[in-house]
Amino acid sequence: MPPTPDATAPGAAVPDRGRADACPGALRLHAADDGALARVRLPGGLLTVRQVLALADAAEALGDGELETTSRGNVQLRGLASHCGAELAERLRAVALLPSDTHERVRNIVASPLAGLDAYGFADVQTWVRELDARLCASDWAAGLSGKFLFALDDGRGDVAALDADVTLIAGSDGSALLRLGRAAHGRPVPAGQAVTAALDAARAFLDALRAGGRKAWHLREATDLLPAGSVPLPAFAGATPAVGVVTGGARAAGLLAAGAGADGASTGDATTGGLSVGMRFGRATAAQWRELAGACAGEVRLTPWRGAVLPGAPADRLPALAAAGFRTAPGSPWERATACTGLPGCAKSLADVRSDAARALDTAASTGGQPAVGLPVHWSGCERRCGHPAGRWVDVLAVGQGYRVTVNGPVAARVAVDVTNEEMAEAVAEARRTTK
Repeated sequence: MPPTPDATAPGAAVPDRGRADACPGALRLHAADDGALARVRLPGGLLTVRQVLALADAAEALGDGELETTSRGNVQLRGLASHCGAELAERLRAVALLPSDTHERVRNIVASPLAGLDAYGFADVQTWVRELDARLCASDWAAGLSGKFLFALDDGRGDVAALDADVTLIAGSDGSALLRLGRAAHGRPVPAGQAVTAALDAARAFLDALRAGGRKAWHLREATDLLPAGSVPLPAFAGATPAVGVVTGGARAAGLLAAGAGADGASTGDATTGGLSVGMRFGRATAAQWRELAGACAGEVRLTPWRGAVLPGAPADRLPALAAAGFRTAPGSPWERATACTGLPGCAKSLADVRSDAARALDTAASTGGQPAVGLPVHWSGCERRCGHPAGRWVDVLAVGQGYRVTVNGPVAARVAVDVTNEEMAEAVAEARRTTK
């Protein structure tokens, strides 16, 4: 992955933002060891069939033949020739994946991928996604946001509310929302119909405050003194992520309550409309696999911040073909919530080929009946930057030259680090993932 100076362990000192934000985009390519890299922003992770096919074609024609999803539901092309930028941009514009040259890097919007498909949410926040994206691109001031600044639109289930976004909207049962800034424990109520306006106003106020104070910051959490005091305590979100397989309806989960929810967590939302959910190993899939997704979907694909894809309305009988194509379709695997940075050979800063090492450990755990991913997420990193690590608590597997160091990272990190060889890693990771305190 490209350098991400803020991709350090939670609790680390705030980085110096004296230099410009170098976050890559579709027009600003990053020079990696395996060729140039382009990052295409996909607000809400939304893709049409035509766009899925166009990305698959571009990966084969211009890159290494694969696409990878990111922790923000965006997509990256790797192994690009340094001179292919103009052709890539032309391909993206032809399918409406590059609506604004000046704002393409600030279209960082994640949204609950199952919104409107089951009975757990209060609102189909995909309508918020489209409105926010259009208004961002139409606002001159928004071009001043960092390429890392993130909006999260949560339908009330608490999934993307757990992602440490800069501006988070949490839908309520009565059409209202809660607005959270950075990692604040409180939010501000927003009346029905004003959610997107409130999110944009918050982002603009952040930029205005930085300008007035002569300061530089990429995230709201780096300037907490600029945040107004909240008024409503926020729920303790569990951060539940979509399980792979068939999307079904059901009662709303207790504990994932948003503004306006009853104490028992009862939902006023509609019944399920269904679909399929699949996972990708470390978020990477070949162009052929992407075409399989396009053939299985019912008109739309939603990439998730957990490096999977939701296919709204897709019939259950397409699941075996997706499994045969190499997608994860069965829950309860050690591969669930397992991520890794690029590592060698794509990143010169990495100390190991972390994806190959991680895959061996996960496959070993799966073949021996190892602990399924019912505990903490796990992330393999090739260096101290820990690019792409999860939010909250997670098992940190860090390359240290000879083997790896395994510990539980994030808030309340209470596990002593254990140094292991590749052969010992599967057992050490499974034990760490069972950590609950």
